Amino acid sequence: MASSAFISIKRTKIPFSLNSFSITKFTLFSTLIKNHHQKISPQITSPPVPKKLPFTVSAHGVTWNDPYHWMRKTNDPDFINYLQQENLYAQSFMKDTEEIQKGLFSEMISRMPSKISTPPELWGPWLYYQYIPEGKEFPVLCRKLAAESKGWMKTVSSYVIGVAGKEQILLDWNEIAERYGYVHVGTCRVSPDHNYLAYTIDVTGSEQFVLQIKDLRNDCVLPTLGVEGVVSVEWAQDSYSVHNVPLFVENDSSFCVDIASTKDGKFITVYVINATNLQTGIQRFCERVSGVQYFLEHHHGFFYVLTNSPNAGEESPLSGEYYLARCPVENLQSTCLQNIIEPSEDIFIQDMDMFNEHLVLFLNKEGSSSICSVDMRTIINCEEQMKIDGLNPWFFPLPSDMCTIAPGSNHDFTRSVYRAVVSSPVMPDVIVDYDMSRRTFFVIHQEEVINVSHNTKYHSNNGERSRNEFLGTPLKKEHKVQNNGVHRWSDFAEIYSCQEKEVISHDGERIPLTILFSRKAHKKGQSPGLLHGYGAYGEVLDKSWCVDRLSLLDRGWLIAFADVRGGGGPDPSWHKSGSGMNKLNSVSDFISCGKYLVSDGYVHQHRLGAVGASAGSLLVSAAISMHPELFQAAILKVPFLDVCSSLLDPTLPLTVLDYEEFGNPQLHAHFEYILKYSPYDNIPEGVCCPSMLVKASLNDSRVGVWEAAKWVAKIRDKTCTRCSSSVILQTNMSGGHFGEGGRFGQCEEAAHEYAFLMKVSMYNIDVILAR
Repeated sequence: MASSAFISIKRTKIPFSLNSFSITKFTLFSTLIKNHHQKISPQITSPPVPKKLPFTVSAHGVTWNDPYHWMRKTNDPDFINYLQQENLYAQSFMKDTEEIQKGLFSEMISRMPSKISTPPELWGPWLYYQYIPEGKEFPVLCRKLAAESKGWMKTVSSYVIGVAGKEQILLDWNEIAERYGYVHVGTCRVSPDHNYLAYTIDVTGSEQFVLQIKDLRNDCVLPTLGVEGVVSVEWAQDSYSVHNVPLFVENDSSFCVDIASTKDGKFITVYVINATNLQTGIQRFCERVSGVQYFLEHHHGFFYVLTNSPNAGEESPLSGEYYLARCPVENLQSTCLQNIIEPSEDIFIQDMDMFNEHLVLFLNKEGSSSICSVDMRTIINCEEQMKIDGLNPWFFPLPSDMCTIAPGSNHDFTRSVYRAVVSSPVMPDVIVDYDMSRRTFFVIHQEEVINVSHNTKYHSNNGERSRNEFLGTPLKKEHKVQNNGVHRWSDFAEIYSCQEKEVISHDGERIPLTILFSRKAHKKGQSPGLLHGYGAYGEVLDKSWCVDRLSLLDRGWLIAFADVRGGGGPDPSWHKSGSGMNKLNSVSDFISCGKYLVSDGYVHQHRLGAVGASAGSLLVSAAISMHPELFQAAILKVPFLDVCSSLLDPTLPLTVLDYEEFGNPQLHAHFEYILKYSPYDNIPEGVCCPSMLVKASLNDSRVGVWEAAKWVAKIRDKTCTRCSSSVILQTNMSGGHFGEGGRFGQCEEAAHEYAFLMKVSMYNIDVILAR
């Protein structure tokens, strides 16, 4: 492994990152080149019928037959043929929506500016940025020497990067896509001396990443190192060299190994490795304790530790609340921790980032996400445990409580400016630089949206005044240059209504529900609606701006987001209360939100749809099994559906890791509980099921393609024959768990999904075509 090796993959939505590469809305995890010259297939009026083979499953004295178990052999020619037949049937089913799809696609493309790029980020002597060339699908990562870019920075507000001068292309997604057909870039990292680029690629969709290193001085990829199966990469502080000696091996399959660098680059953590002297080996910080987590940063001789254990070694903390503690580098032991910051009644710590002069804390404050900075001198001089409010924090200003704020890449440990992305369901992404020393901020750029309905431009929610002036912190003259003339938070709140509601679930718990609709097109009690859900792993449902949604909203659709238990929520216990032996809570929460939308007249009682991806599909399909009459349609993407059988098989990649999230069916009590909601095991007999678009990928290493195939086949066996004929299975025969990348590919996929919803929701086709 390269000594400059190892850094954890970031999963945040960011404007520019040398780790995960995304350009505002375009999350470019994967790239698939598609053949658009397919043969026209004949009209197929009935779905394919797969073979059945006897197979008996037994657990805890319970025995059942699974005639579709054979589908788990994904290289079986019969299975491949079945998937291809299902694809043909799905294509035939959607044949009458082709014009609708073309119209939706053109509409989505028309809202995009011809040129898309990120504001440059200063790191060392370089300005790093990305842009998508006009007419291309994917981004190009570039840099320029900062000294050569005088005057060029002034064009940032227009979001058009000037490419004159000595621009260096580091990585071109378009070239990679053309070379391999499918590419998923896992992680990407520039070395501390800016001479090398390390990145990992998967060309099959299986997420078996191979490490590549590019010498940026002579623009060539180094000969293969033979390093496969790389999950994360980090650079040490020395110059590039090769070290293929394992430092640590995790033998327990219930744990994942990931590595990360401290922000100052001086240490690498799995255990702790001195990044300036690898020969010192590794040092263990703590013994493994069930349920206890530690996240380390380093600052001038001290390790600062974010942990959910207020007392070192406390087993299985119940609250889930995080504390900040520290210990000297020379006493690197969890037993030596000194607690510094504890959570308050209404403020919970979720994450941290550390700079030379400031500590940044990611918080849940009164149920909403926020970020604040604290002067490191206050932390250094802290002699006893304090609450956040006692540290004179600066909470980063936001235009409304509806906003989410996500970190940018922020590579430079010495900087006092923190870059973040601010967004809401009605506000296109805004890139903001927060000056933590001066406690002022500057709007660097806002995502451009053109050809919006009603011919209405952005609405500034604070009139003609800048947000800084509105808050009583007027910009100084020298700051206005950095602000590039962009002074306003602009949104579409005059056109689209965004409301936050609380829905009472089965046990009295209040479930946050976000509702989005067009003020002009939505008709109370008549409009169709789409309810999003996820509810797993403590992940917050993404409610940020998505320009493609306008194609539904402008046609009267309502879009809602149910933050059910099991996902991220108003307090740290929200995840636990909807996972494991509490998983049914999340399903009941989702059902309650759907019923609320209908009973309160937001959605017509026969026009409610639902959408979920991966574990979110478990949520949606379980809700459909329990209340099939509630939903008219559903979209299930790479769905986790055969829960009980999958968790009974420890040889599958994620099974052991998922015991904590969904339960371990090897245990009798867990087995009985999982059988209550496992979608594949709870398909109701003879009912009228909703129309469903089920999307799977053949090479998916996270959720086996057979889960979707088995479930669709069983749906057709057990439910109403007429209704189940509108359940279609679409399999990507070359992709993996993550969807297709590219700005045009994403629009094409969205257009297909929206056309499906419009078709099966009995929507007026003349209205669709008239848009």
